[in-house]
Amino acid sequence: MTPRPVTLPLDAPLTEAARLMRDENVGDVLVTQDGMLCGLLTDRDIVVRAVAEGRDLTATRLADVCSAGIVTVSPDEAAEVALRLMRDRAVRRLPVVEDGRPVGVVSVGDLTSDRDEASARERAEDTGRNEISEHARRSAPPTLTH
Repeated sequence: MTPRPVTLPLDAPLTEAARLMRDENVGDVLVTQDGMLCGLLTDRDIVVRAVAEGRDLTATRLADVCSAGIVTVSPDEAAEVALRLMRDRAVRRLPVVEDGRPVGVVSVGDLTSDRDEASARERAEDTGRNEISEHARRSAPPTLTH
């Protein structure tokens, strides 16, 4: 889960959301009203619902293009439930909500990396090899030297 999700109010301009996505290196913004989750805006929403439709990006508000009625999970939800919801709803991200307020975002990548690590740990126990360490060593970025 990504804690401290990026949020903006429902009446924020679309350009502010796009800049925030760029600056925070995220693909979504949780849309709120009075601190309560009311929608989700993704980079795809910007392209499909605003750019492709020829909207004036400076005049468009998040309320005009965000997805409403989104499915959410609670912080204590099982990973399997979240993955099933993502699969059933064909989404890659789910807002994590507590008492109606956004507390994070969980993505397919968050959940599958956890599952892959658990699977590797089980295989390591079965084979006596530490595949997690091997995988981490192989996938670590190269060290830069000056």
